[in-house]
Amino acid sequence: MKNLIKSYILPAAAVSVLAITSCSKLDPKLESPNSIAPTQAGGAPTAPSIAAVYEQLNQLTGGQGNWFGLQEHSTDEIMGPTRGTDWDDFGTWRRLHLHTWGPDHNQINDTWNGLNGALFQTTLIAETKTGLEKAEGQFLRAYFRFLTCDIFGQVQSRPATAAASAIPDVLTRSAAIDAIIAELEAAVPALPAYNGANRAQATKEAAWALLAKAYLNKAVYKQAPTSPAGPYTFAAADMNKVIEYCNLIAANTNLAIDSYYWDNFKWDNGTASSENIFVRKPGGDARAGNGANLVWQTCQSWHYNQRPSSWNGFVTLSQFYDSFEGNDVRKSDTLAGYTNLVGPTAGLLVGQARGPVKPGSPKEPGSIGDPIGNLFDRSGNPLVFTRNASIFFNGEASGIRVNKFPLNPAEINGGGWGSANEFPFFRFSDVRLMKAEALLRGGTAGANGETALSIVNDLRSKRRATALGSVTLTSLLAERGRELYLEGHRRTDMIRFGVFNAPVEERPNASDAYKVVYPIPTISLSSNPNLKQNFGY
Repeated sequence: MKNLIKSYILPAAAVSVLAITSCSKLDPKLESPNSIAPTQAGGAPTAPSIAAVYEQLNQLTGGQGNWFGLQEHSTDEIMGPTRGTDWDDFGTWRRLHLHTWGPDHNQINDTWNGLNGALFQTTLIAETKTGLEKAEGQFLRAYFRFLTCDIFGQVQSRPATAAASAIPDVLTRSAAIDAIIAELEAAVPALPAYNGANRAQATKEAAWALLAKAYLNKAVYKQAPTSPAGPYTFAAADMNKVIEYCNLIAANTNLAIDSYYWDNFKWDNGTASSENIFVRKPGGDARAGNGANLVWQTCQSWHYNQRPSSWNGFVTLSQFYDSFEGNDVRKSDTLAGYTNLVGPTAGLLVGQARGPVKPGSPKEPGSIGDPIGNLFDRSGNPLVFTRNASIFFNGEASGIRVNKFPLNPAEINGGGWGSANEFPFFRFSDVRLMKAEALLRGGTAGANGETALSIVNDLRSKRRATALGSVTLTSLLAERGRELYLEGHRRTDMIRFGVFNAPVEERPNASDAYKVVYPIPTISLSSNPNLKQNFGY
């Protein structure tokens, strides 16, 4: 695509962390995610290897910003408060939470560049290869098209045979979702069935999961560009397609709701999880690369004196925390082989922080292997995470912290970077909740005796939550939040349920309806005359 930078670094706040167990606040450089492929004599680019195309997923799992930031910071799940000069980052995170972004926002620009670089690379595979390799390219292009369609409402498109300098055509949101569905359906026959070992590769089940998500959100993407926030009309035929694809996935006996929620996220989730359909691995697989290191999920939120020593940044909103029952394992749970060595529970952290303390100096943080005790802040006061935080002014301990991907204790003294957590793009519990939603929205075919309530209560029973007496769209959105938080789904979900613009903690007023679609970056408008700025910007 035109004007694609070859690599980029996410913005960093001025946080100095000097312990040997620290994370680096500077995000890892994403190696050439948008590089233009070598060209043939005629000017058309040469297709990269399929492994290089899978590397495009790195941009989704390699840091706390961009795709993740746009999907989470704009919602009720996470917020980036300012602590003195720490985490101000020129208002980057604050503008996302307050819905005051514009076409000049750095995260919006970087996300657009990254996704379009991925579309360029995946097109070369999807349109020039054959057999399995072609089907993998089709799946990956459909996935990146889906993300671009969802976030920006327009998708650039150019044939693989075109010269690298050719100006792309632009698919409208309505045309893009149709193209995504058609490409996935064409790819499925050549893809392998999911068997657990191929979870980092495109499979039939991964394609069906994306098809279910495409049909579930189709009404959103078919909406007129001048009224992108709806109200939406969900066709029963589309909901029946959601159910059809969810049933196909459920028929695979290699997949089941895991009896222990945290098996899907902790350092051994590659072998422990029975739910993760399509993931990004941290390394050791030619198709997976090194893009899924999830140390940033911990470091973005934890205090400097926890282990690994972290950036003391993002927090969960108290109203989201309060949506969980006390016994819900997804809210908080003592994790065997972890809490006794590292200190925190898995889940959401509030109250007195605990971790390794230095023997003989209990107010100084220690290393893994030292006794676990109460932690203190940098002034020597007890480190007690409060329920609330301000978007503007905070102390060290303000806000509820997050531990969604518990790191391998054996790796934490080295900063945690060797932990083997995999990031799930598609998970079986999401599939089950999509079927429940489709049933609530008028789908009837393929219910197989299940109801939205029976599906939700089956899931809740495995999460130690009490059974519900009834389920509505409002309660289903809350259940999706509890089950899928910080997995990159929340903005898309809130838009579909019609509440994305509603006031939330630290944003007391409703935002403008057009904010359900992000703007096209200004520099991209100048490089492609086929692009038009989205309504409202």
